[in-house]
Amino acid sequence: MQCIFVNDKPIFLTTKVEKETDFKNFLLKGVDIEIVLQTLSKKSIKSVRLIGHSEDKLLKSFKKKLPNVVAGGGKVYNDKGQILFIYRNDKWDLPKGKTEKKETIEETAVREVAEETGVTKLKIVKPLPITYHIFKRNGKAKLKITYWYEMHSSFKGELYPQLNEGITEVKWVDQKDVDAALSNSYANIKLLF
Repeated sequence: MQCIFVNDKPIFLTTKVEKETDFKNFLLKGVDIEIVLQTLSKKSIKSVRLIGHSEDKLLKSFKKKLPNVVAGGGKVYNDKGQILFIYRNDKWDLPKGKTEKKETIEETAVREVAEETGVTKLKIVKPLPITYHIFKRNGKAKLKITYWYEMHSSFKGELYPQLNEGITEVKWVDQKDVDAALSNSYANIKLLF
């Protein structure tokens, strides 16, 4: 079952119809995304399920309903096993950003981590799960598709938050403190831990 987040509430793409409780069912084929977003904004609703016929076509069908923004980002470890976090919009997050022309998604991920944090000497270790979330820009809903990579860096220099991107802090977080950071983070970031 694929999951797309709207803030911290999930939209599940599924082929199973279940009796509604604290969630709403909609047929994926003709659904109006604005109605889905309005439904999710109600306190009593915990999630929405969009129901389709074919498991392997659910995500492809959903992606056609909104403009897609492709991004790359990193869960970066240093030599001490600490993880690199950024602080933006009063939440802890991982560095990520949109692709630029003629850039591979791996190049995007490395560039964005470096730009947002000042960390260099980045090496991709392996791909992580892709996350999906809906956000609004100028009143229009868009689907952000973020390709994540586990990375490593031996960087020991100073960290520089990219202020013009609204990042106010960058820090290496010890493993024992990761849960505290995640308690004030986004649901799609928690999926990477």
